[in-house]
Amino acid sequence: MALTTIDPTSALVVIDLQKGIVSAQTDTSVTAVVKQATHLTTEFRRHGLPVVLVNVTGRAPGRTEAGRSGSAIPPLADWADLIDELDVRPTDHLITKRRRSAFHDTGLDTLLRDLGVTQIVLAGLSTGSGVESTARSASDYGYHVVLATDAMSDPDPDAHRHSVERVFPKLGETATTAEVIHMIEATR
Repeated sequence: MALTTIDPTSALVVIDLQKGIVSAQTDTSVTAVVKQATHLTTEFRRHGLPVVLVNVTGRAPGRTEAGRSGSAIPPLADWADLIDELDVRPTDHLITKRRRSAFHDTGLDTLLRDLGVTQIVLAGLSTGSGVESTARSASDYGYHVVLATDAMSDPDPDAHRHSVERVFPKLGETATTAEVIHMIEATR
């Protein structure tokens, strides 16, 4: 479904744009995702709307497949640090997740409700994992979900396409970064 409105208190939630994940992506679409996501952060901040930046630091405890990645090399010390392009500000809200969804055991729902947020705009990596899981949770929690499809990517193009074409229309509205910004400008 195409974007129909921006709620008075909409928040941007950016998933996993962190040094370890972004640097591991060889797909050229990641450069475009970073550009679009940073454009969204700039515009949300400019309009006084909440910006939530999410990183991931681990896996759910007890997962039996943990450690099977084939690499015995530990991640770099700055692996979970948000990329510099996001230009983290003191007004931003930082959430660290240990599972796919940014809502699971993080306090994100409480934060958003305390801010009066009714709508979230999602961007980030990876479309078929962190972004989709967060979108599903947001929908379950009753948020008006908007997915900025040109501000997200997945290392698996088929997973990205499946999420955008088949899953996201069931969870919320889809739009480009330009459409989201245009709608914010028209309603603020």
